[in-house]
Amino acid sequence: MKQINRKPSESIALRFLYHTVAGRTILKILVCPFVSKIAGAVLDSKASAALIPWFRKKNGISMEGVIVPKGGFPSFNAFFCRKRRMGCVEENKALSSPCDAYLTCIPIHKNQIFDIKHTRFSLQDLLQDKELAREFTDGIALIFRLTPSHYHRYAYAADGRVLSWRRVRGVLHSVRPVCTRKVPVYAQNAREYQVIETKELGKIVQMEIGAMMIGHISNEKPVDRKSVRGREKGKFEFGGSTIMLLLQKDCVSLRKEVMEAGRDGGELAVSYGESLTE
Repeated sequence: MKQINRKPSESIALRFLYHTVAGRTILKILVCPFVSKIAGAVLDSKASAALIPWFRKKNGISMEGVIVPKGGFPSFNAFFCRKRRMGCVEENKALSSPCDAYLTCIPIHKNQIFDIKHTRFSLQDLLQDKELAREFTDGIALIFRLTPSHYHRYAYAADGRVLSWRRVRGVLHSVRPVCTRKVPVYAQNAREYQVIETKELGKIVQMEIGAMMIGHISNEKPVDRKSVRGREKGKFEFGGSTIMLLLQKDCVSLRKEVMEAGRDGGELAVSYGESLTE
């Protein structure tokens, strides 16, 4: 793990969309799910493979450990959702990072309105379930921010039994800070989550949140309703995106650096399979 103080770049295009009248008019169209579906179809096309070298160079993406199909990647999305030879998941630990990402740790207080990445929302808004939100009062929210350069497949964070799962429809905004200052991104974006009962950690929620130009969150169905720590859970298609873990009060003993992630504007760089608990 590495503590960082990283301020993501804010492009001219995103400033235009979120800070001007004309831009917000265009944004009303762009955030519609059907627009993301059209973009997804383009990025699934053979012609889109021409974008791969530029994208790799722009984001400094290493191909070490990546499984390249015979004949190369047939489309941009095939590259973006690339598989790699997975590293080892740390053994004898209860909770692992589900992905490569930048991590922030947020305490969950009763009736609290969260301001995460300049976005305000309640846990009830996020889950669309008042009773479930109450179960996580005084617990902890771990927010994993993925950038385009990150590996966009993710795993289960803990062993357990999947009690329920839900898909919440929504408009698709970018999760970058310039956008989240204007709209409640985490409450509006399409998202999916599972409620998982574990032996060591109590009940947890693992949620995937889409972003602009990600119209598809592809999750595998849990085998026999089981979550297995380190087993691939699903993938995002093109764009930046977010994973959240909700933990109940006094059920998890997190590592010191995890608890401090997000203080003073910093984030913690974490890797898939890395232990989050002591």
